Amino acid sequence: MSDALHLDPTLVYPNWPAPDSVAACVTTRETGPSQGDFAAFNPAEHVGDNPDHVGLCRRQLGKVVGDERPLLWLNQEHGGRVQQHYTDRAPNADAAVARDRGHACVVLTADCLPVFFCDRDGQRVAVAHAGWRGLAGGILDATVAALGVPAESQMAWLGPAISNAQFEVGPEVRQAFVAVQPEALEAFHPSPYRLGHYMADLYKLARLRLERLGLSNISGGHFCTACDPRFYSHRRDNGVTGRMASMIWLR
Repeated sequence: MSDALHLDPTLVYPNWPAPDSVAACVTTRETGPSQGDFAAFNPAEHVGDNPDHVGLCRRQLGKVVGDERPLLWLNQEHGGRVQQHYTDRAPNADAAVARDRGHACVVLTADCLPVFFCDRDGQRVAVAHAGWRGLAGGILDATVAALGVPAESQMAWLGPAISNAQFEVGPEVRQAFVAVQPEALEAFHPSPYRLGHYMADLYKLARLRLERLGLSNISGGHFCTACDPRFYSHRRDNGVTGRMASMIWLR
């Protein structure tokens, strides 16, 4: 399949006060080669999509980044590990850091929260895959530490994720957060659908954790992947769907 047959991906760009040296974007599903449940721009290899279509999407993302630099893909596990150097074999990690222009960092999501980071001087960037397990397990804490500069000199942008109006969870999820941060109670409200369940606010949970770590410059958090047809949603699409790519790199 020729790349010439494919339209460039439609992208969402962070609205944050990052330095000019920082570039970042999130893909949407609006234009691309993928078909059926995966239409139209799916760069995820693990969801059952046509490998040729996935490969084409990944090549297009390489063109978005430019400079022929490689993209650091991850084997995401909903854990707390941060990859701090480039490898051409996808490492088991849920966040990645770049301290130079050697590679671009990428995470894949479809309801989970992508969190972008950079330092005030625009010399270090990172992106984290933060579903509820990763958030509760400390992926944001680990990413802030991996950047290697004081948290007060970092900023974050919260990308497209499922909103609290669509994200029902069980009591064990609420307890996992409250056990380590009591103020997390603010992010859970009783579900109108099932007794003993809660509507969870991933954006609120991320902000609470980042503020506790020392970040005050936090932007974004105004999306809903389950409501917005531009995005893939694991919950809305009953688990059969593609993924958005959240990418960040140094120009």
